[in-house]
Amino acid sequence: MLMKEYRICMPLTVEEYRIGQLYMINKHSHEQSEGGDGVEVIRNEFDTHPKYGSGQVTEKRIYLSSSPHFHPGCCKRHLLRCRDEAALPLLPLWLALNGEVFEDKPTPKDSVCFLDILNDPIPEKYYKTDEDLSIWVSEKTGRGPLVDGWRNNTKPIMCCYKRVKCSFEVYGFQGRTEEFIHRNIRDILLVGHRQAVAWIDEWHGMSLEEVREFEKQLQQETNQKMKNDMSDSGSVARVRPPFSRSVSVTDASSLKKMGVNTVDITDSSSSSSSTFRSPLRLNSAE
Repeated sequence: MLMKEYRICMPLTVEEYRIGQLYMINKHSHEQSEGGDGVEVIRNEFDTHPKYGSGQVTEKRIYLSSSPHFHPGCCKRHLLRCRDEAALPLLPLWLALNGEVFEDKPTPKDSVCFLDILNDPIPEKYYKTDEDLSIWVSEKTGRGPLVDGWRNNTKPIMCCYKRVKCSFEVYGFQGRTEEFIHRNIRDILLVGHRQAVAWIDEWHGMSLEEVREFEKQLQQETNQKMKNDMSDSGSVARVRPPFSRSVSVTDASSLKKMGVNTVDITDSSSSSSSTFRSPLRLNSAE
């Protein structure tokens, strides 16, 4: 299992982020769920941290339609399905730099990833001019664009935390596959949080009840969209074939012990006699 903690600074208040992330999660998931790739929302609900207070807990399944280049063809999408359980305490920025959020044990420093929604590169296929925060300006709030060093002088500002664990327990492929999954998760988090800011004029001013209704409607549409895509592509899990084993035998006594009747081949001129003198390979189902 590979665990990483992602820390993402946002030019929002905690209250704004609570609305904005609900809006973003659902619209982003709906937009990106096509062609076999996508995010199925399993759980997304309010929660209270015993020390830091209110926050949002989300659980998603992320589907990848293509296998990484080092996988054999037998590794289909259903083997690359992962579950992301992300606890999101909504905390001031200084805790991202100086404190630990999760109570069980500190996250190793080499497992902490700071994501910069302005400067970190994203895959070219995800780039949209109207989501480029270096030229973005919000009409409703007057915020933007973001400039280099924005995390040091922007107000309001807050930080969200996502601890993500993924596991792919297949010998010989585990390490590279889990890194591959995390690279995709990083892209999803980075693009999604850029969009949460870029879309602020769409969700700013919405009440919690309004965004919950939007969430409910879009989650149903997205989950159904994923099911239809999986059904159309024939990517549902196949029935496992019965287990079989192969055995090689060279003498009649061994065959008799296995309950196999033998025939004495006496015609040395038979063209097949040489074949029967070689070991026979039989399949027996269990």
